Amino acid sequence: MRERLLEATIGCLVDYGYAGTTVTRIAERAGVTRGAQVHHYRTKDDLVTAAVTHLAGQSAEFGWSQVARLADADDPVGELLDTLWDVHSGPTFTATVELWVAARTDPDLRRHVATIEPVLLAILRDASDRNGVSGVTDDPDGAALLEAVFTAMDTMRGLMISAWHLPARQRDARWRRARERLRMTFPSNDQVRSLLVRATAAVS
Repeated sequence: MRERLLEATIGCLVDYGYAGTTVTRIAERAGVTRGAQVHHYRTKDDLVTAAVTHLAGQSAEFGWSQVARLADADDPVGELLDTLWDVHSGPTFTATVELWVAARTDPDLRRHVATIEPVLLAILRDASDRNGVSGVTDDPDGAALLEAVFTAMDTMRGLMISAWHLPARQRDARWRRARERLRMTFPSNDQVRSLLVRATAAVS
């Protein structure tokens, strides 16, 4: 039931925005009673924060789980960038943006949203440990890769926010332009492949 509620919440945020997302709509979409919804999540802000945290954590887990596939890719840097773009193009990021914007002028929601980042960082650390990534970020190449990934994510977020109203074709064209620039901030394909192979070996 919790899973249905969280997924229904993301769907409502994407379809109706934060203001249009109501607990009644969420419960109806999830196919549960209002009482059952309140039993698990007392308020709307509790529910939307839990939903974004949960699904963002799933996205992070998915990203780390791609280490072995990326290590075998002919172009690991390009594949890594495309994987990050796919994650940021999904409904979880759209829902997150709705919360960011609404929280700017809503102190109560802002307090809820502030709890998301620490939880996600803990999820990322745990997932990186289990996928062998944390052990390769201590050397210069690993540190450079991690910095490039965070820079790419900042760029993607800005692009998705500023270009959401464009047709998919134009948005993808902007991504391809940014992708080529971002490649320059990454270590070489050989260096990245070596790091990913080490990460894969650490958990095998």
